[in-house]
Amino acid sequence: MTRFSTKLVHSDDPLNRVPDVVSPINVATTFRYPTDPNELHAVADLPDGRYPEDQLIYSRLAHPNGEKVEAIFDSILGQPSVIYSSGLAAFYALITKFNPKRVAIGPCYHGCKKILDIHTRNFGLVQLSYSEEDLDKLQAGDLIHIETPVNPLGTSKDIKWFAEKAHSKGALLSVDSTFAPVPLQDPFLFGADIVLHSATKYFGGHSDLLAGVLAVKSGEEIKKDLIDDRMYLGTNIGNFEAYLLLRSLRSYDLRILKQSSSAEKVVKFLDSNKDRFKVLQKITHSSLQQEPFVKEQLPNGFGAVFSIFVDSKETAKYLPSKLKYFHHATSLGGVESLIEWRAVTDPYADKSLLRVSIGTEDPQDLIEDLEQALLSFN
Repeated sequence: MTRFSTKLVHSDDPLNRVPDVVSPINVATTFRYPTDPNELHAVADLPDGRYPEDQLIYSRLAHPNGEKVEAIFDSILGQPSVIYSSGLAAFYALITKFNPKRVAIGPCYHGCKKILDIHTRNFGLVQLSYSEEDLDKLQAGDLIHIETPVNPLGTSKDIKWFAEKAHSKGALLSVDSTFAPVPLQDPFLFGADIVLHSATKYFGGHSDLLAGVLAVKSGEEIKKDLIDDRMYLGTNIGNFEAYLLLRSLRSYDLRILKQSSSAEKVVKFLDSNKDRFKVLQKITHSSLQQEPFVKEQLPNGFGAVFSIFVDSKETAKYLPSKLKYFHHATSLGGVESLIEWRAVTDPYADKSLLRVSIGTEDPQDLIEDLEQALLSFN
């Protein structure tokens, strides 16, 4: 059986079109039809009116590096996967394809909530909470959407519990696993029907591309439908972004395992020394949770994002400026460590919360940097 790191480097080998070891950047938006007229077919005459999967026609449909990226995701996520221009484009595709009438949703990336707000405004979509009373309202074809670990706290939810709740009603469970992508967490093992990733984050890993991916359990036909939808929604990943993502996936496992390990060390230091820091009120991260399901879901690391709560809005605003190795910026998953006063971009965030994304620097340097910044408020 081919192992994970080998899949990252070789799963797309059958799609190599040139002898170059590194796939070239493809900038073409359109591709020549076959020169043999016998190989030409009217799309209306094809089964289901679908474009030929093995024929490149137009980059809004498919392009070489996009297909190679999907081959890798098919392999590492273990289910049919479709790539998109961003994580939100992937979530929008999910809602468009499955068209639930009711969605149970709780704390998660605020952009997903805003997409549901659009569907509520335009189509009367009903948004429910995770309460037992609301979950009992779900019907066949509805959706529970969870993010675990959750943004911005970095804490985990019990996927198996939510899967059982969804399936008992004939509903589906979608899991946004952006904060703990494989090999840290595989939501399909715990009953997820659909897994979403913002590939902008850890799969991209260099803060230089936007991408999203959906993987659907036993979903080869669903994958074809999603690709058809993507064609007309106009949400395929761009040529250059696909090239960058392909580059990033080659070293992905080296980054994610180091970042997750480093984050655990930083969190452990802060938690065991929090009494030394007058302004530090609370730290949230999956590694601090005691529920048995957390270690079961995250056998290889707890993710590289955590949050700290400080004593005031003013402290939260000023603390990032005292750090040497953390950029004060949004997003996460890059090789550089970030800290964000989350209220700048998230309307739901507590104004005393700082979200931390650990990069690939030496964790001891990051610990010392946080230590000096926190002590400066004493």
